[in-house]
Amino acid sequence: MLQTRRELLQSSACGFGLLALADLLSAAETPTDPLAPKAPHFPAKAKRVIFLFMHGGPSQVDTFDHKPKLTEDHGKPLPFPKPRVVSGGTGNLLKSPFSFKQHGQSGAWVSELFPQIATKVDDICFIKSMHGSNSRHGGALLELHTGSDTFVRPSMGSWIAYGLGTENRDLPGYITICPTLTHGAVNNYSSAFLPAIYQATPLGNAGTSSDKVGVPFVKGTTPRDQQRLELDLLGELNRTSDPVLESRIQSFEMAYRMQTAAPALQDLSKETAETQKLYGLDDPTTANFGRQCLMARRFAEAGVRFIQCSHSYKWDQHENLKGDHTRNAKEVDKPIAGLLTDLKRRGLLKDTLVLWGGEFGRTPVAQGNNGRDHNPHAFTMFLAGGGVKPGISHGATDDYGYYSVENKVHFHDLHATMLHLLGLDHTKLTYKHAGRNFRLTDVHGEVVKDILS
Repeated sequence: MLQTRRELLQSSACGFGLLALADLLSAAETPTDPLAPKAPHFPAKAKRVIFLFMHGGPSQVDTFDHKPKLTEDHGKPLPFPKPRVVSGGTGNLLKSPFSFKQHGQSGAWVSELFPQIATKVDDICFIKSMHGSNSRHGGALLELHTGSDTFVRPSMGSWIAYGLGTENRDLPGYITICPTLTHGAVNNYSSAFLPAIYQATPLGNAGTSSDKVGVPFVKGTTPRDQQRLELDLLGELNRTSDPVLESRIQSFEMAYRMQTAAPALQDLSKETAETQKLYGLDDPTTANFGRQCLMARRFAEAGVRFIQCSHSYKWDQHENLKGDHTRNAKEVDKPIAGLLTDLKRRGLLKDTLVLWGGEFGRTPVAQGNNGRDHNPHAFTMFLAGGGVKPGISHGATDDYGYYSVENKVHFHDLHATMLHLLGLDHTKLTYKHAGRNFRLTDVHGEVVKDILS
């Protein structure tokens, strides 16, 4: 029987719908694994990142940016204009209360605050020309962590987990230890509009001693075979294209798998007495941050892509600069040196990028009699391992350390460089949201090629 063209289209139309339905069902039956390891855009030097965050803003001119002119002109007015926008009232130039010496074959200048880190300078790349866009803690923390000081955006750890997945399917791609509860709080480690599976798994918070932190509820009371049946049923009942519900189910799956891996990783008693002493676990002054650093090494060794340790919120010295910076440095100096030593001797430093720094620096002019104000125009951060040149200093500030003036590096440039070391092109690591493609560096960022090995 012959059919007209109209009849043929009417009778075949249902078939197109069935084809679409079959395709959707096929996709539902074989869901993608969002944390599966993914190939980088090009060969990578680093596989993972450990970020040592000094919350509050360490003073560059009291730590790693030696300024003899500041000592020479102590008490005099700043001979050039201060920034148009400042955080608070400041006075004349204030010399550092700490002495500086050169160390290692590189001759890097380090203040007396960090005698242990000073022994590692030949493994370190100092960036002395960092600058940001915001003089307030909240905006500066967000810019450091997410690339934006005004909008909620995914954190750098979330972007890395999204771009590369995790090396260990029994662990998250992103872990943050003792994260801050202030100045943006969860927004600093949020996945924002990226799928929720890429958000950091927090271990405790800034108000929790590191010996009390751990993956919450990781030891389930329900037998594992029963949990598996429950998760499979949950997946069958909720098979959907809803990304929020899908992320929730994926988080349940991750929690199920972590029950085996996480408890052993968190048990630092398995480490030798020598290793525990290396990180300062035998000293009440260094034990808290030392445990964070040792956990970071264990997570990195196990395949977590991005681990953050936070020393919160201690480096904001508007007053009592000498006393508080001395106390802060004593708490972190030995653990950080221990981490670098341990990573290197285990062969992990070559493909683990270690990043140290805060959200901004401090002014070389005094606030009150013995403090320094916020300064986003110049500060120092350092990197080690993971494909950066060791034993160098990049960039420079003016004679007093107020402004970055040579080879300036913005947070966007730091992010672009970090992604590059991980084998990711920051202009191509994008995610479509609200009608356009977003990236960690937005429309900015240049790779700092001079620090690449």
